[in-house]
Amino acid sequence: MSRKTYVSRRSAWLGRTAIAAVIAAGTFAAPALAQDVKIGALFGVTGPLANYIPPIQSGAELAVKEVNAQGGILKGGKLSLIIGDTQATAQVSVDAANKLVNVNNVTAIVGALASGATIAAANSATVPAGVLMVSPASTSPAITDLKDNDYLFRVVPSDAYQGKMLAKLLLREGVKKVALTYINNDYGVGLAGAFRANFTAGGGTIAGDQSHEPKKSSYRSELATLSSGGAEALVLIAYSNDSGPTMIRQSLENGFFGKFIGTDGLRDPKMVEQLGGQNLEGMIFSTPGEVPGTSAAAKLNKNFTAHDADSVGKPFAAQTYDAAFLVALAVEKAGSTDREAVRDALRAVANPPGAVIEPGEWAKAKKLIAEGKDINYEGASGPQDFDGQGEVAAVIDQWTIRGGKMVKVGQIQ
Repeated sequence: MSRKTYVSRRSAWLGRTAIAAVIAAGTFAAPALAQDVKIGALFGVTGPLANYIPPIQSGAELAVKEVNAQGGILKGGKLSLIIGDTQATAQVSVDAANKLVNVNNVTAIVGALASGATIAAANSATVPAGVLMVSPASTSPAITDLKDNDYLFRVVPSDAYQGKMLAKLLLREGVKKVALTYINNDYGVGLAGAFRANFTAGGGTIAGDQSHEPKKSSYRSELATLSSGGAEALVLIAYSNDSGPTMIRQSLENGFFGKFIGTDGLRDPKMVEQLGGQNLEGMIFSTPGEVPGTSAAAKLNKNFTAHDADSVGKPFAAQTYDAAFLVALAVEKAGSTDREAVRDALRAVANPPGAVIEPGEWAKAKKLIAEGKDINYEGASGPQDFDGQGEVAAVIDQWTIRGGKMVKVGQIQ
């Protein structure tokens, strides 16, 4: 081999080695690729909760929008929301949850809303698959002791507390004798039980007490029985797009009752419009509420107004925003879409200690998490400090119909 040939081949080898080194260096030095993340939502888009859905969905969408506008999730990936319709029923909720988990391959789920839908989806779909659920609206006391392997959380208080506060409110207002009817599902039975126990323990009398089935065209027989005991008001635990307005209208038409007390399932301005505000003047509602006067609430109201002004202050919109934002924070804290890791990260981003994160502060949270620092999300609906059963402290508001409109009176203390 001539010297010229040797030098030429050696130069070629060195060149290839140098190129390979550059490629290798680029491979190890380049940042990890962005990872998109899908979260699911179990909402009753159709069915008895349909009137509530637009603001609720808007709350979740605002949280997703803020994440994507402030650096994205994980290594700059895109967060997306996939909605499954539960129709507020158990079996449809299970089917929707299974699709989100097994077909859409979501990392975690916001929802469901109706308690029966949440319990069914958790038992049959999400818990067996090891997928985190954070409900913004399910209030049944049965959820508290569900065997969920710590995969089911909620940012709204149990009806064990709402029932107690409603009983306290009525007794304080001098309402001593009522009739009670409640929709025959997990929500209605649980809330009615809590109200009944506390109202009678406080000296109140329940002169008529029975469950009712949904979607009936007439409840006159049930109402006649309920009114026969001489109750001064009807406590109605139902949905505003189902049995609730039918029972109120037929009570007014037939003179069964003229005074009504409702819970969160009836706090719907559309129902007031449908029945006429003048016919419901003075009606009392209890509903899970929000801690007033906080900077977190003020921030969400400002951001929500810019995003969708019509949804500000609507039932469960703030709670849904909080649930979606918390799920995103848990994914960021986990550093991956590993479902178990996301579950384990939820309390770490929601509970003290740590730097306070409020609505809209995704970029701040992302930076702190990257630096290995603790964060503590303070929600628009209140501090989201989960206890050992995945529950938060309760705030119950009182609403009423005044001047034909639904207005907030304040918290039931």
